[in-house]
This record gives sequence, structure tokens and C-alpha cells, in this order.
Amino acid sequence: MVEDKSLGSRIFNYTNMFLLIIIALVTVLPFIHVIASSFTTSAELAEKQFVLFPTEWSLAAYKYIFSTDTIFRSLLISIGVTAGGTVWSMFLSILTAYGLSRKDLVGKRFIMFFVVFTMLFNGGMIPTFLIVKHTGLLDSLLALIIPVSINVFNMIILKSFFQALPDSLEDAAKIDGCNDFGILFRIIIPCSMPAIATISLFYAVTYWNTYMHAILYLNNSALWPVQVLLRQIVVLATGLNYDGSEFTDVPPPELTVKMAVIVVATLPVLLVYPFLQKHFTKGALLGSIKE
Repeated sequence: MVEDKSLGSRIFNYTNMFLLIIIALVTVLPFIHVIASSFTTSAELAEKQFVLFPTEWSLAAYKYIFSTDTIFRSLLISIGVTAGGTVWSMFLSILTAYGLSRKDLVGKRFIMFFVVFTMLFNGGMIPTFLIVKHTGLLDSLLALIIPVSINVFNMIILKSFFQALPDSLEDAAKIDGCNDFGILFRIIIPCSMPAIATISLFYAVTYWNTYMHAILYLNNSALWPVQVLLRQIVVLATGLNYDGSEFTDVPPPELTVKMAVIVVATLPVLLVYPFLQKHFTKGALLGSIKE
């Protein structure tokens, strides 16, 4: 294979490299700024506004955030809701997507119409709250999972991915004596790991960032997930409605606390993403292109 070393090709390659470096810097620098700002002092952050490397390191923001055991309880709640909710949502989404991907499903178009209809119209906040209340889910962690069990967009991506798999795989499995559940769990799911990993990440991020549902359905502060508690920490750090109930021993460094809160809320997702990155692009593209 002969490498093209023409002047035009080299200019094109160097231009691409330059543009990609600029885009990478634009993407990475805000993260570096947030992390660096969380480890600096409030005085330095107020003076410089934009910090990439602190001249004076400080852990005051993290000491303030972790000065109460409540944060650890909220982290455990968020981890539990994220793990349990992701498994539950993937279970329902896979079953629904597999059923709707079958060509011989009776009333398939009729069912798909009502499924897609929910993407455009829904009951709204008040009717949903009333349903959650009358089903006994208020002040229960299940209120953060059950009302959002299936995301229709994610389910449609899985459905499209299942439809793109060769029919010969299913035919061979039927010849070997597999029923529908055997085909799903032994053939379809193992062949769809890129899409499943991608959708699992979508669901996990959604559950991890749960805020509004917790505000609406959880009156007991002991059940608050980490996002709600972090918001309370920011409010206390800025001096609004400060009563000192849980942070009496640590003065709030208001500027750096906001940055530290961003790090605490974002870091778990950033740690999980590299393990799913190899599946992410392939799963999203294959599931969205083919129908």
C-alpha cells in the first residue's frame, strides 16, 4: 500500500490534527477548570475567575461537603437507585423492544402508535403526581424508578437494533429447539451488547441525575438522592436560608463549593463511561440507522 505524501494530503492531515486539538482543548479545559477550582481557595477563585492550576491548594470545599454523614447516605441511595433502576428499565425495554421487533406480532402497528404517542403527549406533572400518590409510592425510592421505567426513545433504538440482526440467527435457534425466551436470552441479547451497553449508560445517567422526581415525591429528607442533597449544600454555602443544622463546624467556602459539587456529581459517571466507550458509538449508530 503506497502512502499518499502529496502536499495537499499533508496540508489536509495537519489541518485536521490542528482542528481536533483545538476541539479537544475546548472540551477538556472546562473540566480542568472545574476540578482545579474545587481545590483552590475562594479568594484566588474570586480574583482570577478562571483557574487551571491553583497556586494555593485547599480542601475546604470537600471538607465542607463531606462534613456530614448525610452525603454518604445520599451517595448510597443514588448508587442503589441507579443500579436497580438501570437493571429494571433495561429488562422492560429489552422485552418490549424484542416483542415489537418481531414481524409476526399481531397488532404491531397499533401498539407502536400508542408507544410513540407517549413521546409527544403525556398526562403532565399533576396527574403523574396523583397516580404516584394513590399507588402508595410517595416517600418511597420506588417513586424514582417506577414512573420512568421505560424511555420510549431508548426502547426504539433497541428495537431497531434487534430488527437489524439477521433472521438466519433466529431460524437456526428455532431449529435447535429454542422458544422465544431462549432466542432472546441466548441469541439476541449476546449479539446486541453494543446497543445494550449504550442504552444502559443512558438509563444510568438519567437515574444518577434524578432531581425533580425526588423533589416531588420524597418528603423525607433521609431518602434524598445525592443530587438533591448537593443542591441543599450549594444553598447553604451561599448563605441562603442557612440554619447551620448539619454544617456547624465547617464554614462554607461558597465559591469553591459549587465547583466541588460539580465534581462530586459528575465523577461517578465519568468513571463508568470509559468501560462502555467501545460499545457506545457502535451501539448508538447501528440502533438509530437501521429500521
